[in-house]
Amino acid sequence: MASSEPLLDQDGVRLTVDDALATVTLANPAKRNAQSPAMWRALAEAGRLLPGAVRVVVLRGEGKSFSAGLDRQMFTPEGIEGEPSFIDLARSGDAELDAAIAGFQEGFTWWRRSDLVSIAAVQGHAIGAGFQLALACDLRVVADDVQFAMRETGLGLVPDLTGTHPLVSLVGYGRAVEMCLTGRFVQAAEAVSTGLANLAVPVDQLDATVGELASAILAAPRDAVIETKALLQGAADRTYDEQRAAERAAQSRRLRALAGLGE
Repeated sequence: MASSEPLLDQDGVRLTVDDALATVTLANPAKRNAQSPAMWRALAEAGRLLPGAVRVVVLRGEGKSFSAGLDRQMFTPEGIEGEPSFIDLARSGDAELDAAIAGFQEGFTWWRRSDLVSIAAVQGHAIGAGFQLALACDLRVVADDVQFAMRETGLGLVPDLTGTHPLVSLVGYGRAVEMCLTGRFVQAAEAVSTGLANLAVPVDQLDATVGELASAILAAPRDAVIETKALLQGAADRTYDEQRAAERAAQSRRLRALAGLGE
């Protein structure tokens, strides 16, 4: 049963759990779910709070936009109250600056844990940090009004919230370079044709489609899902023969487990 109260509801992030399915909602639609360090800390906390029974996590945004990217107040000299401004960060030492950015990234790193499958349900704008948050997930289902854009380079920055690795993996180096350096919008049809999105649906069907996908994943045995995801995650870094060996080892574990002979 769904929890009667969210496990987390702070700084524009809400976490709810229904048995093996968790939902993380970006819940500041008035600002188009613009992101801040406080939101990134809340996203990291959502990952830490997930109960062990959770197998699938859906990431969604309230309102017309998934996330319009960085809160523009971060670009002002005074920044966001209670947070270091960009100027403050720039003036810090190398180790301190590196640690600050690493802390920002923590809200983006747990979505690909081997024991979870994460699905981003993306509608409207997914810009910059919003694009990178969608890229942090294993799967992306998009509404037909989606508009992805990586705008950091045009602002004199780089995409640093873990988005560059999955972007290149999904669409290839050439397309990734062009998307990042131009900052142009990528819409639904192109997102699907390039592999950026798994499928596109009318916006009023987005939640239902994601729910069906989550249910299909939950129908498979958990240990088989975990082993398969690990195989696929490591495939790009293995040779063909190394991948064959990894398949054999994983299948040996599965066969023994099914026969009641596992560890």
